[in-house]
Amino acid sequence: MGVRVLPFEQNIEGCFEDKIGAGGLSRAAYEKALAQTEEALDWLREMHATGSLPLLDVPAREDDFPAFEEMSRTLLENTTDLFVLGTGGSSLGAQALAQLSGWGTQAHLQKGARIHFLDNLDASTMTAVLTNCDLRSTRFLVVSKSGSTIETIMQLLAAMSAIETAGGSKYMKHHFAVLTEPEKNGKPNPLRAFALEHGFPIIDHDTGVGGRFSVLTNVGLLPARLVGLDGRAVRAGAAKILAPILAGRKACDVPSAVGAAVSLALQSEQGADIGIFMAYADRLERLLAWHVQLWAESLGKQGRGTTPVKALGPVDQHSQLQLYLAGPKDKLYNLFLTEPAGKGPEILPSIATGEFEFLAGYRVGDLVDAEQRATADTLMRNGRPVRLFNIEKLDEETFGALFMHFMLETIIAGRMLGIDPFDQPAVEEGKILAKKYLSHMRH
Repeated sequence: MGVRVLPFEQNIEGCFEDKIGAGGLSRAAYEKALAQTEEALDWLREMHATGSLPLLDVPAREDDFPAFEEMSRTLLENTTDLFVLGTGGSSLGAQALAQLSGWGTQAHLQKGARIHFLDNLDASTMTAVLTNCDLRSTRFLVVSKSGSTIETIMQLLAAMSAIETAGGSKYMKHHFAVLTEPEKNGKPNPLRAFALEHGFPIIDHDTGVGGRFSVLTNVGLLPARLVGLDGRAVRAGAAKILAPILAGRKACDVPSAVGAAVSLALQSEQGADIGIFMAYADRLERLLAWHVQLWAESLGKQGRGTTPVKALGPVDQHSQLQLYLAGPKDKLYNLFLTEPAGKGPEILPSIATGEFEFLAGYRVGDLVDAEQRATADTLMRNGRPVRLFNIEKLDEETFGALFMHFMLETIIAGRMLGIDPFDQPAVEEGKILAKKYLSHMRH
């Protein structure tokens, strides 16, 4: 039952009991869950028609490109290092797109300005950042929708303090730019007010698109532009995934509905409380990290949801595959298979001799291809449900399609579970306590 929507194919056949045996999903349970997605699809169409869910309008937008393309040019001018400060949804989608260019992979060597993402607050890291770069030619893009994310504000203030200590206070406004929400009822949020006070250039965050759903907005596409990617192609890919919903297609023809139905039906019928997301390409690793936050924070409420776990192949075959094959049958395996065969360095027959002669003439990608297919087949042979994403090409359109696919899948699953996928109430308690404990340090 492959659902073909270029530029990737989702195949769920490896999830069913008539394919893999007792660990699989019954067709009846799947069809029941799929029927439940129809309400969510109707709701999405209504939200689009009324403009009540701005995320659905983003793929067709063109009006915001000039502003963030101009901001990109400003940030890169006479710059050696550019740090993107943001956490969670303000950073992970941008990292995923940047990784498409090779950023953050094992052998990436950046040309021109070096782009860095500081998404986790760490004392040693901040010290290293602020002492090992030339602050005179370093810029900072600060991203926070609410303008009050304390970790990001701490990074901003630390960077400003370092520049002032180095004697650069009169040039401060040239080192920073801010991406945050516009004023509400005539009042700016804390970060915006601070930026206005210091004369930092500001670009508006979409008010109706939450952080973890914001990758298709300037939150993701401005950093993508900084590494030379085509934001219009990203949105074109997203539009292809949204199209069947807006066209009124049935759930069986909507890949995101199919994915939500499989995930929740397997949890209900087979106790698959964990979703493993394993990709066979370095350039997909951050996209998986983005998805982990999206799914976990959107659906982990009221005792509901499943736990997403990311893995990278082939390396995690050595660290996790034993558990996958012989451990508890409580997982759905989502494998992202690329087309590496025939690619990469070739192994010369004159080099591959003796015990290694069997590798002569092959390319690195040939082994990766064999291993990814072997993993999928082995899991299914051992009664583990497997959903496959067959990816033809890793480019901006593909990433845009994957982003929209999983955002829609998450929203549809939320509707099926009867929960709001757009809030995160449980996170707030920890934020309140952290501020309380911080204040105690002064006493």
